[in-house]
Amino acid sequence: MAIEKVKAYFAQFGMEERVMEAATSSATVEEAAATLGCGPERIAKTLSFRTDRDVILVVTAGDQKIDNKKYRAQFDCKAHMLKFEEVESLIGHGVGGVCPFAVNEGVKVYLDDSLKRFETVFPAAGSSNSMIELTIPELERYSNSCGWVDVCKER
Repeated sequence: MAIEKVKAYFAQFGMEERVMEAATSSATVEEAAATLGCGPERIAKTLSFRTDRDVILVVTAGDQKIDNKKYRAQFDCKAHMLKFEEVESLIGHGVGGVCPFAVNEGVKVYLDDSLKRFETVFPAAGSSNSMIELTIPELERYSNSCGWVDVCKER
């Protein structure tokens, strides 16, 4: 199960206890926010895409949407989200639990600038009812991101 991979990943940093499992679903931004009692903007949603060369994840604030023009400018291709049935095999986590930790080799992770306005955010942790609270520097470090991008619509 992917949550076990994520817990094992965080165990190497002595952080596995910070992975939270809820009795209710956190598979969507709205469900995660309700479960945690926070605003949806603080949920760090992880979106799965295929570029011309790679499979990538883009982590954004929960209140944001991808701006197709910005995405194309950043990645030099149209935004093609992975199909539901491709996500688990290509990323290593199923839909609802996709996160930027313990992903399959070769998956590239990018963090959207929309996250920078928060001290802490809540990304998923490999299952549809798990999450971890991380500071932005922690998210940057533990996601092994390729860097920051600006691919969301202005609000």
